[in-house]
Amino acid sequence: MASTSAVLPSQRELTSRILPFVFFTFACYLAIGVQLAILPSYVHLNLGYNTVLAGLIISIEYVATVLTRPQAGRMVDRLGAKRTVQYGLATAAASGAFTLLAAFSLHVPWTALVSLIIGRLLLGAAESMVGTGSTLWGILTVGTEHTATVISWNGICTYGGLAIGAPLGIYLEKGLGFWSVGAFVTLLGLIPLSIARRLVPAPITHGEALPFHHVFRRVAPHGVALALSSVGFGVLATFITLDFAHRHWSGAAFALTLFGALFIVGRLIFSNAINRLGGFPVATVCLIIECLGLLGLWLTHAEALAFAGAALTGFGFSLVFPSLGVEAVRHIPAHAKGTALGAYGVFMDFSLMAVGPAAGAIIGGLGYPPIYLFAACSVLAALGMTRWLAARERELADGFTPSSKHS
Repeated sequence: MASTSAVLPSQRELTSRILPFVFFTFACYLAIGVQLAILPSYVHLNLGYNTVLAGLIISIEYVATVLTRPQAGRMVDRLGAKRTVQYGLATAAASGAFTLLAAFSLHVPWTALVSLIIGRLLLGAAESMVGTGSTLWGILTVGTEHTATVISWNGICTYGGLAIGAPLGIYLEKGLGFWSVGAFVTLLGLIPLSIARRLVPAPITHGEALPFHHVFRRVAPHGVALALSSVGFGVLATFITLDFAHRHWSGAAFALTLFGALFIVGRLIFSNAINRLGGFPVATVCLIIECLGLLGLWLTHAEALAFAGAALTGFGFSLVFPSLGVEAVRHIPAHAKGTALGAYGVFMDFSLMAVGPAAGAIIGGLGYPPIYLFAACSVLAALGMTRWLAARERELADGFTPSSKHS
């Protein structure tokens, strides 16, 4: 431990050591992103299903993620991060094969829908393994003192993949056809898999296994705040394409790109603020900004203002996951951090799983704008939860200080 703290790497050196691992997250979310802007429209307009099913085809991925995220965390702790990432990439390649099959089943809509659902379920499982494995691979390689930095870069790769993938998916579908998206997703699993095999595995930290329900209970309050804050992203990512089409606007892919770009800018510029100021103050500011962006999307009647709302939402959401995540795993033993991160991530997955059908139902009854108000109210609830957690942490710290002095 002494040697680790004696020579601290520069920011550039630290980044260069982290990037090879979070690259796998980028590849996985690029596979998710290329489908994000086209699948709801494909299901609704090409296959002829309603908006609830159009939202469900996005949300169904998170069903698998919710179910597999805890297991992915245990895989990292027991099998190692490298093997977990490799299993995830292979699963992503399989999901691309089913998406490719759906492209050639357009003449039988129910067959195409079933193929898409299987592909989305596989991609959700891949997301669990690759996302959790890449994060822990980076943390265990560069040191737990850089947890916030690794999580931040992992998120940059997450939303960078989504930001690049959204317009890329549209261009692929328009230029080559829907089949090209399935082929591309398959390659995004196979090529990174060959790269992962060449990297050095992270050490596996041994210790007494903590029951999952114990870890889950410790991270649950932070996870609830994360889930509420994720509603804005889920609504925007799933339905902004159909919203823009309904309003006869043409810039849905650009709005998603703005969301992702401002998300990345926020993480690049302000990620160190978590170490300087603490997770809860950073999360508070971010949630306020995200809420303002969603309220702007709710009230706007102009495409340019919708772009501003999407950008503000992305900038606000940028540091919510790492700022609350650092606080969630702060007191978790090193040998259980994979399980803790998996449990923490489940809350975001569950939120995104539920948002699609819920927002689809709201659209069916009230139209598109109210879904942004619904998301803004959820973010306000996340803000309240965050302030309560911060107050609880201060109370625990104040209560611990006297006893520590006596000891």
